[in-house]
Amino acid sequence: MVLAIVLGALSGVLGVLPLFLGLRMTRRVTDTSNLGHAGALMLGVLLSFVILFLGAIACVVLVRDLAVPFVLAEAAVLVACAIGYGVYTFVRK
Repeated sequence: MVLAIVLGALSGVLGVLPLFLGLRMTRRVTDTSNLGHAGALMLGVLLSFVILFLGAIACVVLVRDLAVPFVLAEAAVLVACAIGYGVYTFVRK
């Protein structure tokens, strides 16, 4: 069970990375860009969901008994990283 929680936490961290990359892409977008600010953020959200759902589906297929701790750890780490990033950027400014 501990291994499922650790792997879920790693999957949650991997799920946050596209969100951070989407935020970085918005800083480089010009006003006349085809992608735009919202497009970069939506691409990050889409990739994040893909990573999270693929990890959860793989866990359900391989080890159904440990799916709940895996998914809960995945979601908790995703939320914690997002809150931590928000607090960090708020305090930094």
